[in-house]
Amino acid sequence: MKPYQGYVYAYPHKTAYRPLDPAPALSEVWAGEPLDSLFLYLHVPFCEMRCGFCNLFTRTGAPEELTGAYLDALDRQATAVLDALDAPVFATAAFGGGTPTYLTAPELERLCDIAARFPGFGTTPLGVETSPATATTDRLTVLAERGTTRISIGVQSFLDEEARAAVRPQKRAEVEGALDRIRAAGFPTLNIDLIYGIDGQTPATWMHSLNAALAWRPEEIYLYPLYVRPLTGLGRRAQDWDDQRLTLYGIGRDHLLAEGYEQVSMRMFRLPGGAANGTEYCCQTDGMVGLGCGARSYTCRLHYSFEYAVGAGQVRSIIDSYVSETDFTTARVGFALDGDERRRRHLVQSLLQVAGLNRHAYRERFGTDALDDFADLATLGDRGWLDTTGDTVRLTPEGLAYSDAIGPALFSPHVRELMAAYEAR
Repeated sequence: MKPYQGYVYAYPHKTAYRPLDPAPALSEVWAGEPLDSLFLYLHVPFCEMRCGFCNLFTRTGAPEELTGAYLDALDRQATAVLDALDAPVFATAAFGGGTPTYLTAPELERLCDIAARFPGFGTTPLGVETSPATATTDRLTVLAERGTTRISIGVQSFLDEEARAAVRPQKRAEVEGALDRIRAAGFPTLNIDLIYGIDGQTPATWMHSLNAALAWRPEEIYLYPLYVRPLTGLGRRAQDWDDQRLTLYGIGRDHLLAEGYEQVSMRMFRLPGGAANGTEYCCQTDGMVGLGCGARSYTCRLHYSFEYAVGAGQVRSIIDSYVSETDFTTARVGFALDGDERRRRHLVQSLLQVAGLNRHAYRERFGTDALDDFADLATLGDRGWLDTTGDTVRLTPEGLAYSDAIGPALFSPHVRELMAAYEAR
């Protein structure tokens, strides 16, 4: 089984979403849903540049008129969402993108003002994505003053030549300056993203970046394998480098564990005791309210969003439509989860974490045993990738290394069919 088939950060994938006809009212979508521990997510689809590995919903070079209009639309959407929710309570929040800190300091103030309309914002954990070029003192000051508890910065490599190879031109001095400003601002949690599998990267250069990151003693570190994705800048550079990535993953994992970090998933490592300042929520059961044209929202029965695209022209078109929208009272595009899909989502979201799937919690929720519901898990056990002893089903260390193969293998036939039929835009 090829180890790098797809990063499963949500189930089902957005390419399985389809237009909802008729489009249900948000008040109907959220009726009867648990509202006592929600995740608030605000999406900012702007970046100063497009990295070669990126397939996020984002555009570059947005003028001030567009960012202002986008914030206006976010505010209108917030009104519609709040009208549809009956006494919601938000347990955590995040600003993602794109790069939220593409916005100016005054625009970030307004973004926080919009988020503050939701009960709990400002007193619960808040995570924000940033980049070396946009982590300026004025922006970071706003975020610190508005209660940000976690800053995540995409460094990818501390070597200039590797950054260029990943089509992310940046200088080491710029990265170090940004990290210095982040630490000076006093955020409780710093996360640094690194990428392995870059052209020309070796075990020695990978260790160089790992140690450069560790010099800042970040509370969290994410290690991402490089993917060649359709409609991205590196999309035409496909080659078989699975062995290299597996080797570098093992080096990075072992080094971080030796430095006192604990592994949370294939990608995520953190210092013990650091979870309280993050933006964790129970992704198996808690709902998510997403604002912005690239955000998703999750209820128990329906996942929904706006249209999805990666190509620059289509992204710009969707953003333009969003900023002129006046009616945010319905869900337009999504995926309805039946009983099987809800079970499957719980399985996928649990199994890809080091903590694994608690069979007792699964039985409490669904009335059945996960090992009975998913007999094909035995295949993972035969490979030595799954430990089913006790009341927790979890991946072995080798299984975790193959998370990007195991996750897609657990998708339902229906989801696979929809994803296969999706035309990249």
